[in-house]
Amino acid sequence: MQRRRPQILAPLPGTGSPPRGLFVSRFGALLERTGGALPRHADEAPFQPRVIELLFRAGQAGWNIYVVGNEDAVARGRTSDAAWERFDESLQAHLRAQGVCVTRHYACLDHPQGKPPHDKDSVFLFPNTGCLYHAAQEDGIELRESWLLSDDVLELAAAWRAGVRVAAVEAAGSRCERDIEVEPDLVVRTAFAGLGEILAGTAVSRLR
Repeated sequence: MQRRRPQILAPLPGTGSPPRGLFVSRFGALLERTGGALPRHADEAPFQPRVIELLFRAGQAGWNIYVVGNEDAVARGRTSDAAWERFDESLQAHLRAQGVCVTRHYACLDHPQGKPPHDKDSVFLFPNTGCLYHAAQEDGIELRESWLLSDDVLELAAAWRAGVRVAAVEAAGSRCERDIEVEPDLVVRTAFAGLGEILAGTAVSRLR
């Protein structure tokens, strides 16, 4: 007699957890900042301690993971497009090998003061909110249940403006830089500490 497989029922409308996004700054949260020099390969990149471990846990817990950032070195001609593509491909491969499934990699290679062909504005250029709303539209995440972790005031400002919860690594320094005001939901010493609080559910968001 063939045993019937148990039927898996979808949650009733309104009772399931909304899809959430975890936006992680490429340099400053996932990787340590390198003073503007782009590593040739992910194997040479200085990763923040134990962040990959927590990103793996986030993926297992159902978070949509996004790696984000402005790539000014490309926009301003200090790094070639080919060098950037090699590094980005190696970074994606490295994360996959560690079991981290990244939903999307957002990298803005343009800037209005950049060098051709990157001398233009973009909705994906932080502090613009393009990548956040794109993720919401394409992947169905709930922005108000999502987080951005960064030490960059432009990235923090974009998340704050889009209604995403903001976890600021203390290296962000002044969060009023260039007349850009940000009110973080969480301020942490390290990216590891921020991810730990977010995943544990102990980070408390301000009321909106």
